Amino acid sequence: MISLALAGKPNAGKSTFFSAATQTEVDIGNYPFTTIDANKGITHARTTCPCQNRDIVCRNCQDGIRYVPVKLLDVAGLVPGAHEGRGLGNQFLDALTNADAVLTVVDAAGNTNAEGEPVETGEGDPFEEVDFVQSELQQWLTGIIQENWEKVVRKSRSPSFDIDTALSELMTGFGATESEIKASLRAMSYPDNPQDWSQAHFETLAIEVRKRSKPTVVVANKADVADPATLRQLNGMHAPLIPATASGEQALRNAASQELVSYHSGDSTFQIKGDISTHQRSGLEKIKELMNEYGGTGVQSAINTAVYDVLDQITVYPVENETQWTDTSGETLPDAVLLTSGATPRDLAFAIHTDIGEGYLHAIDARTNRRIGEDTTLSEGDVIKIVSTA
Repeated sequence: MISLALAGKPNAGKSTFFSAATQTEVDIGNYPFTTIDANKGITHARTTCPCQNRDIVCRNCQDGIRYVPVKLLDVAGLVPGAHEGRGLGNQFLDALTNADAVLTVVDAAGNTNAEGEPVETGEGDPFEEVDFVQSELQQWLTGIIQENWEKVVRKSRSPSFDIDTALSELMTGFGATESEIKASLRAMSYPDNPQDWSQAHFETLAIEVRKRSKPTVVVANKADVADPATLRQLNGMHAPLIPATASGEQALRNAASQELVSYHSGDSTFQIKGDISTHQRSGLEKIKELMNEYGGTGVQSAINTAVYDVLDQITVYPVENETQWTDTSGETLPDAVLLTSGATPRDLAFAIHTDIGEGYLHAIDARTNRRIGEDTTLSEGDVIKIVSTA
């Protein structure tokens, strides 16, 4: 399962985002380090269910909207010097190692300082936060590389030395794959002899590895109270950047659960359908104004951007019955699997289960009822039957 991590300074709204995205109760407070131990939960990427194009009954979507499970991690807030262990820095950085992508939550309203302490709105500097997490990660990784470089130097004396392998072993704990290490090395110039590497080489390698193994989406939170000019400037600093109101998303989900509004996470607007007070209506109308400006609350957009754009995933639906699009129990489109763009039917088979992948025989495109080759490139929304000896 894809894993996303929420990162940023204390009190930027990470826990509110987490609570809204997972519908999980967590401690939320207007002071630094409300979160100490990482919160773990399940959120969802949103896509269109294939059932919309067929006359079938599907109980695994909501009005044609399919929500695909994704892990979400809310870690302790980050303060300057975290890579040196300041604050809860080591705990924060360790928690990020298994994340596929990072959602950097920025206090776009500027009502907290660098330490996460409350200040008057606009006194904080959101521009410093945009690259803050990346910088701390890169400095932390530079330190890891530098502290362990002597091991690489010793291995280089062996005739069978391979720098890709050596660096992969060194950075296993960071969550970087060998292919990411290789791509990082190809993107930089470096001495053949590891003994000749300088501090600048360590820093460049850390930057390249971070970019590939921990890509980032910036979430400009508190957009409902931020200066629009600030949001425009932030958008020019980083792409992708998503304006968001985590508190607004949480309010809408709570209202929807009480049937006060008609709303699905990721909708661009909502409809009031229950009896609400004047105060509630006023609050909801403010949320709607922001949604009209940015196409939603930004919470679902941030998750979708990370999953489908940054991590380049597609959603594929494995079935047992290619005619009815059901499993062996008759359930329609029971599973939705996220695969990296360019994946093949055999990749899908392994994603379902290793035994099914190892026993792979062929696949059938359920839309056409035709057998497809094992090197066929799958697309978003494909419905596939895997035939396997398993």
